[in-house]
Amino acid sequence: MIAPPRTGSDRRYGRWRGHLRRRGGDRGSVAVEVALLAPVLVAFVVFVVAAGRVQTTGGVVDAAARAAARAASLSRDDEGARTAAAEAAAAVLDQQQVRCTVDRDHLLGYGTLHTGTGDVRTVTAKVSCAVPLGDLMNFHGAPGKTTITGEFTSVIDRYRGN
Repeated sequence: MIAPPRTGSDRRYGRWRGHLRRRGGDRGSVAVEVALLAPVLVAFVVFVVAAGRVQTTGGVVDAAARAAARAASLSRDDEGARTAAAEAAAAVLDQQQVRCTVDRDHLLGYGTLHTGTGDVRTVTAKVSCAVPLGDLMNFHGAPGKTTITGEFTSVIDRYRGN
């Protein structure tokens, strides 16, 4: 069978005719894709922000432990060391606006470092904070909390006096 001759309009739109008809069926698909992907992207961004805040808060807790160990290493007696360490840790946490309670009773530990020239006494400060996730994400309705711990050891200054 021989095909009928094509007219000018058939030649011009012939190959696009099926495509133009199918195009109407895709209408609104981008809106649906955005509606489906938007919550996933928002959740991912919230997760990344929360992970960054946890990491930053961990750095602040480590800095508080360093400050506490250094303050304790300069103190002359055990009670003075506990007080100085607790005050130093609280000052760092307050300065960085991390809400955390420093436990004075379990803050410090003592040890000995054996060197070739003799034994050196050390003090280790361990700061632990149970931080609500709502505080980390600036979203006060977020459930749960995470415990962040920082530990630092400092050599007790020999020349601090008795």
